[in-house]
Parts: sequence; structure tokens; C-alpha cells
Amino acid sequence: MKWLVILFLLYKKHNLMNRSQLQIKIKQICSELIYKQGYISSIDVLEKLGYITDKNIKAWRFGEIPYLERICSANLATLSFINKIIRQIVNNLNLKSSLTIYMKHGKGVKSKLIFSKTGDDNIEKAYSTHYIDNDRINELKQTKTIEMKGL
Repeated sequence: MKWLVILFLLYKKHNLMNRSQLQIKIKQICSELIYKQGYISSIDVLEKLGYITDKNIKAWRFGEIPYLERICSANLATLSFINKIIRQIVNNLNLKSSLTIYMKHGKGVKSKLIFSKTGDDNIEKAYSTHYIDNDRINELKQTKTIEMKGL
């Protein structure tokens, strides 16, 4: 009985989801990201899912953490699944892919940041690609312009 309580607490703590629940959550997050900012990025999705924190992302961006996957609370299979679902969503929505180069912040040499332990090109590309909804970006720009004129 005690192990059931421990298992339940671990489940609640890590907010574990099965694949279909995770897929639904990813779709919701992607819709929210497109509405708010006009694009989807893996880092934003992982942060919204609670697998990485803003504090850890900042540490990674300043080169304090060697690769992004190291700070993710999800395992590699789950991370791979998340990127796969993101690709399916963006293909269905015909979003434009834009490879983004993440560079180290702060003092010193501005080196390219690494997402995975292996540094595999396909994995790096999956994490670093932003998927852009040009129509939504234009809407957001128009809204911002109207707001600026109103001030």
C-alpha cells in the first residue's frame, strides 16, 4: 500500500501524462503560442509543459549548462515524442519553418548553444527550428501599430 502512495505522489509531482494526454496538451500549447506570439518553438512548448523552467533556460543561454536536454525533467523518448508532435502540428497548419541559431549570452565568446548531448544535426534542428504563422504575425503587427497610434 505504501508504494502506491509513493507512486501517486510521484505522479502528481511530475505531472506524468500518457501519450494521448500529452499530445492533446501539446496541441493546446501550440494553439496558444500561435495566438500570442505567431510562432511555435520547442523551448516554449517544453517550458509550457513544465519540463524546463525559465531559470534553467537562462542558465543554459549563459553557458552554465552544457546542453538543453540536461535540464529537462522529461526523458529522451518523451522529448523526441514532443518534437514529433510539434512537427505534425506545423505540417497540418502549413507553418513556415525558420532555423534559429541560439548563441550564448553574456561575456566572452559567443558560441553556438547545444540542445542535445549527442549534438546530432537532426535533433539540433528539431529543437532550434521555429515555426511561423505569417498571417498571425501580420495580425499581431497590425494590432501593435493600432495600439501605438492610439497612445
